[in-house]
Amino acid sequence: MKLPQRRQFLHLAAGAAALSALPRIARAQAYPTRPITIVVPFAAGGGTDVAARVVGEHMSRILGQRMVVENVPGAGGTTGSTRAMRAASDGYTIAMGHMGTHAVAVSLYPNLAYRPDADLAPIGLIVEFPALIVARKDFPPNDLKEFVAYVKANSEKLNMGHAGVGSNVFNFGLVLNSILGAKPTLVPFNGAGPAASALLGGQVDYMLTGVAELGQQVQAGAVKAYALAAPERHPMLPNVPTTNEAGLPTFQASPWFALFAPKNVAKPILDQLSNALDQALNDAEVQKRLSELGGYVPEKERRGQQPLAALVASEIPRWAAILKAANAKLE
Repeated sequence: MKLPQRRQFLHLAAGAAALSALPRIARAQAYPTRPITIVVPFAAGGGTDVAARVVGEHMSRILGQRMVVENVPGAGGTTGSTRAMRAASDGYTIAMGHMGTHAVAVSLYPNLAYRPDADLAPIGLIVEFPALIVARKDFPPNDLKEFVAYVKANSEKLNMGHAGVGSNVFNFGLVLNSILGAKPTLVPFNGAGPAASALLGGQVDYMLTGVAELGQQVQAGAVKAYALAAPERHPMLPNVPTTNEAGLPTFQASPWFALFAPKNVAKPILDQLSNALDQALNDAEVQKRLSELGGYVPEKERRGQQPLAALVASEIPRWAAILKAANAKLE
């Protein structure tokens, strides 16, 4: 190719590349022009679902478009996360993810369809929900020390409910059982809400869950709560001690929840979503509602894209070690 022709070719190629970028830039500038879907990878009624609805409602007012929750349960949250990962990178489908879907799943599912740290772009951390150790109301132990002794002595006769392999209810249940040296029968349900209902009905003996699922029932005496796996008591359940206070300081469980988008979403769109989430978390009513669910809103410096990306990157190897120590595997 002669030099003038080559220069002309390069100019044309550069022009074509610039033109191809224009539609993405234009879409980002116009965004959003229609409702945004939040894929929640668990059943309606659980903490993941409710938290998504709380922040989504406020974000919709900031963005000027409705945010519609779509529940896609299955496979410990990985079905919904895969659905979000495969969505168009236009900002109109985002996902609610958490410690289970974006860290634990990497070790539990050898053929996981997505890479949490590469295939989903971080929008921002939303909330942390410390876990409650709860049991059916007629479970014999009266406090955590009695619970530990009873479960150790009778674990093969007991069953533990959970919200599906890979869910936070399952993950921290494994950790608790590992600490106690207990091997109960594990009973799966399609989400934390159904699992909590089974506990209320006496179909399972004990489980790990959040204040959102059973806080009111604990207050009413419909289930027993032995301890909250957090550094301090929660104002909604002031009479429930922490695991540290009750004699099991090695068990701490405060799973995190966050929003993600498919990779390759334009940076201006991702920034709009992160900004809308940050504004939502600054709102007093949102903070109040998340607190009533048993959650803790992260401090300002822990929010946003970069802190969440760093959190996911650190959590994947951390949980790989925990699951290996607990000998946790898919059945």
